[in-house]
Amino acid sequence: MLQIKNVVSDRGSKYAVSGGKVTDQSEAVAFLKLLKRDKKFAKATHNTWAVLTTDGNRLKGDDGESGAGMVILRMLERANVKDQIIVVTRWYGGTKLGGDRFRRVQDCVRAYLEELG
Repeated sequence: MLQIKNVVSDRGSKYAVSGGKVTDQSEAVAFLKLLKRDKKFAKATHNTWAVLTTDGNRLKGDDGESGAGMVILRMLERANVKDQIIVVTRWYGGTKLGGDRFRRVQDCVRAYLEELG
């Protein structure tokens, strides 16, 4: 599991990104379960995620951050990264970010993809 904490902060909200190899829905669910064993991630406001599998499945979850899973999925498609789940975690800081929340998700995915090489 690759994990980058404190990727970005914006108006009190803090973001982290995690990821690893998964090939189907059940492995994605298992990955999220493993991530949430860490109480800090279990208590996060949102754990949004996506994975593009080699067999063409497009899986995503918004976890209450409407549209964020699709942002991650599109970035995976553009980068042609398959069988790699990316989870962007947000701890809400009390101020709504509006559309900027998608920019922060993109910042996290970019950081993960750079680290992945």
